[in-house]
Amino acid sequence: MVRFKNRYVLCEVVSEDPRCRQCIEDRALGLAVRDAIARVHGDYGLACCSISFTVKYLNAYTGTVLLRCRKDSYRLLCSALPFVRYLESRAQRYPCLLNTLHVGGTIRTCQKFLIQYNRTQLLRLLQNCTNEEERQCIQKSLLSCSLTEEQSQSGDEEEDDGTE
Repeated sequence: MVRFKNRYVLCEVVSEDPRCRQCIEDRALGLAVRDAIARVHGDYGLACCSISFTVKYLNAYTGTVLLRCRKDSYRLLCSALPFVRYLESRAQRYPCLLNTLHVGGTIRTCQKFLIQYNRTQLLRLLQNCTNEEERQCIQKSLLSCSLTEEQSQSGDEEEDDGTE
């Protein structure tokens, strides 16, 4: 059996309207991206990208989006992302744009990049702090940035294997 390789595109939704991020749905975002691909690359580009295209992760609070597509067609996807100008949700259009942050081969590499990206953003905020309370809050957030696995789940699996 042949394994199909995928690429994961990490994007950020940039919008001046704060309601835009709260109303984002993965289905609406997927339709907007597919529409942009169809406008830019036509039926051929849409067919190539639609084979394994999905929205794997969407965080409405931070505006972080993780898109998956085939390795062969990720360049078509990346070239069409700047043409997404609005998102439709609940019969309203919200103007926004998608900023590509990273393209990776696995979800884990995208997670690692996102942690480093958020850390640098927090450092920029730390430099612009006006009072000590804000500084303490941002330093606490900086120290808590890490990618760890839950120890309780792996510990339970080991105990089950050892007793039986």
